[in-house]
Amino acid sequence: MRGRNRALMSPLVNDRENVKELDMALNIGKEIAALKRMTVTELRARHVAVFGESTRSGHKEYLVKRIAWRLQAQAEGDLAERARRRAEQLANDADLRTHAPRKQACNDTSGPTTSTTARFDHDPRLPMPGSIITRRYKDRDIVVKVLPKGFEYEGEVYRSLSAVAKAVTGKHWNGYHVFQLGKNGKKT
Repeated sequence: MRGRNRALMSPLVNDRENVKELDMALNIGKEIAALKRMTVTELRARHVAVFGESTRSGHKEYLVKRIAWRLQAQAEGDLAERARRRAEQLANDADLRTHAPRKQACNDTSGPTTSTTARFDHDPRLPMPGSIITRRYKDRDIVVKVLPKGFEYEGEVYRSLSAVAKAVTGKHWNGYHVFQLGKNGKKT
């Protein structure tokens, strides 16, 4: 009887662990979204808090990526010492370029080039997956990433632009209207 109860409980323990991992991933996603809204001065202060040292960089994207990497490493664990040593070996063995390669003339005389159009099955009012849609709303920049099946906003995935609009405004709105998308995914 005791072994049977233990077998019944183990899936619950696994579910709890999965929920904790999912919750941690969502928190990191929200922290990264918050980093993207910070100014360079705020990012530099956050860099000091996370790394314990100041930075001379004023490049916002670099600071966001560096801080996000550190937050993820702290939450999920850093590289193993063995992996770190191997990376150092590879870096020492690599042939590093100091200058960009010279441009070579194209001597390809194999014939004329042909082009074809690629077809994607998606709503023509939306930009391609991977695109970023931005909108200013109540003194905030709303940044939404278009995914193959949905939209990502502040680390959460939504099924429609209207769901994102509701999360932003608190009211039911047409997502295409809120993000001012017209024909062919272009802003009107």
